[in-house]
Amino acid sequence: MLRHALLAFGVGLALAGCGQPQQHQMPPPEVGFITIREQPVALTVELPGRTNPFAVSEIRPQINGIVQKRLFVEGSTVKVGQALYQIDPSLYQATYENALATLADAKAKADRFANLLKQNAIAPQDADDAKAAYLQAKANADTARINLGYTRITSPITGRIGPSAVTEGALVVSQQATALDTVSTLDPIYVDVDQSSAELLALKRAIQAGNVSSGDALTAEVSLKLDDGSTYPLKGKLQFTDVTVDPATGAVQLRAIFPNPDNLLLPGLYVRATINQGVDPHGILAPQSAIGHDQKGQPTALVVDEKNMARLRVLKTGRAIGTDWQVLSGLKPGDRLITEGLAKIMPDMPVKPMPAAEAPQPAAPVH
Repeated sequence: MLRHALLAFGVGLALAGCGQPQQHQMPPPEVGFITIREQPVALTVELPGRTNPFAVSEIRPQINGIVQKRLFVEGSTVKVGQALYQIDPSLYQATYENALATLADAKAKADRFANLLKQNAIAPQDADDAKAAYLQAKANADTARINLGYTRITSPITGRIGPSAVTEGALVVSQQATALDTVSTLDPIYVDVDQSSAELLALKRAIQAGNVSSGDALTAEVSLKLDDGSTYPLKGKLQFTDVTVDPATGAVQLRAIFPNPDNLLLPGLYVRATINQGVDPHGILAPQSAIGHDQKGQPTALVVDEKNMARLRVLKTGRAIGTDWQVLSGLKPGDRLITEGLAKIMPDMPVKPMPAAEAPQPAAPVH
């Protein structure tokens, strides 16, 4: 009976064991990570802008008259001092010759009165009047000569000339509102862009703090992308930064200058300028795909600690550089940043870290 009782008890334990479900612990999820490191990072900014001529001169007459000839080809390049229009000079030529004759008579009279004064043959006042008349005649002759020269209108600068507003036979008047033509210097050419004053202020503070190394602002290199997406083959230089902020937009104007030997860049062309503003010698980059945001909108990332636990970091990011974010704080060299498998994990849970399949390429060395 004792044997049967023990056998029945053992069978009961076995049946009870079969009735209880077995618990299986899930293994930690695999995640891919990259190791954060410092590297020199070129700080560039791409800004929209417009091209503007290096110099512009509106051609206007300084005398009244009839246009006899147009001496240039519209759309061509004209040189400084090149004749553009010829105004009928006959009236001004006659006025000049008359002024020369009056000048000769006044000079002769002034010389004669000067000799008579030496002989005490005339009053000093008469000699003074003759000399004043001579000087007035000389001034009138100079004015007539200058006006005669104005009958030939020349270009004050070298550049491309546009379509003429007048034809031969047209009457033009001194200082008229409508320009006869416009000459624009296109080589070199300006590119004007606007940058946020907040971004510019942050950059200056970083330079002052030693976090960004920057050369002379007037030698910063600038490259251009044209409206069709192509890259302009020649590099430009940042020439100056405006000293005032536009109250309507909160932006500061930057002006770059570009060589334009083939006149590929025309005034008013829409472009995108990439400006090299300095180098962060201790830059930290993180893939944009690995950066999230919390409920406050702060950028966050997950890293793997020494116990293979996923830990949340709150970051401070700078500008976008390619497909990466510049990280100003929150990550340090040696951190293992999780870039793959983010959808499977939560902060403070164990993970199985593996090197990411596609680590970001190192930034190009900055010279």
